[in-house]
Amino acid sequence: MIYLDNSATTRPFDSVIDVMSACMRETYFNPSAAYKPAVDVDREMRACRKRIAAQLGAQEDEILFTSGGTESDNLAILGFAETLHGGGANFVCSAIEHPAVSETIRRVEKLGIEVRVLPIDHRGVVDLAAAEGVIDENTALVSCMQVSNETGAIQPIGALSALAHGKNPKVRVHVDGVQGFMRVPMHMGRMGVDMYALSGHKIHGPKGVGALAVRKGVRLVPQMTGGGQEKNLRSGTYNAPAILGLGRAVAQMEENGDRMERLRAMKLRLWQQLSAIEGVRVNGPMPDEADAAPHILSVSFDGVRGEVMRNALEGAGVLVSTGSACASHKQKVSATLRAMGLTGEQADGTIRISLGLLNTMDEMDEAAARMKETAALLARYRRR
Repeated sequence: MIYLDNSATTRPFDSVIDVMSACMRETYFNPSAAYKPAVDVDREMRACRKRIAAQLGAQEDEILFTSGGTESDNLAILGFAETLHGGGANFVCSAIEHPAVSETIRRVEKLGIEVRVLPIDHRGVVDLAAAEGVIDENTALVSCMQVSNETGAIQPIGALSALAHGKNPKVRVHVDGVQGFMRVPMHMGRMGVDMYALSGHKIHGPKGVGALAVRKGVRLVPQMTGGGQEKNLRSGTYNAPAILGLGRAVAQMEENGDRMERLRAMKLRLWQQLSAIEGVRVNGPMPDEADAAPHILSVSFDGVRGEVMRNALEGAGVLVSTGSACASHKQKVSATLRAMGLTGEQADGTIRISLGLLNTMDEMDEAAARMKETAALLARYRRR
């Protein structure tokens, strides 16, 4: 089996599993306890905070542990919305946000906050010229994903933040970095980002753990109350095994210093062979363009439904998806692809291929061969 759905989830590194197993079997202590074995676990958790902070240009005490990207996005958006008082404020998000953001930001309308949507261009990138007319002096929050989970388009976060701060110096910028963390560079200070969400299971770490980086000076109202963990912003007993697993995943990603180059090389190798298929097209930036993430490739096949292609490839031993795994059971046609201007038929003919560090170049050759064979077979039954 060749697994090419790493944007849905990644296989954990063996070292991550080992760290988590040891924590559950041996160092299972509650990190909030006062005795030495528990303090030692807390010290290891601090090391994880430091590693994450270093990747984001943040400080250790600006990293909050959560259950994953969805909770991080909810805490950032709703937590900030509840600090606002009085009418007139508006929130802005892009047209291609993951439901963890798009569904959450809609909830703030019930608080009397207007929601505006940033349009994107045909490549799936936020249209900065159009953003000039959407963001204004009353914009309190701008939320934009770092990397599109469907097309791999890298969004112009730095330029968008500069534009927003030019309209309102007090605006807060939130970034869903779930598909970007440690695969696309991020420095919160230099890029003007106030809050950044990430998830462990997208970087060969465990499911059920993530983080929200919150720069000093940003006020949030907690969405979970209780024992006061995480500076009273995220109460609940620490999931120490998962947090230590996350820390180990970050460390091993760091050890792969050429990870971005390796991922891009595999993506280019795959596309070079797929481009020979008649009627295939890339959705989003071309694989060799600077604003294309190194690990995600969205392609459409003329006259072939993406769902049919996905199922046929599974039979051939290659696992891909037709879009976001989180929304795959809810929507037939991708709102992201439609916002990019694709026809319903083009959007319906799309599959997403996403790579991880456990993939190999040989797998790219084998997967390309099987995709070519599958496309040729399905072409016999192509819709006319």
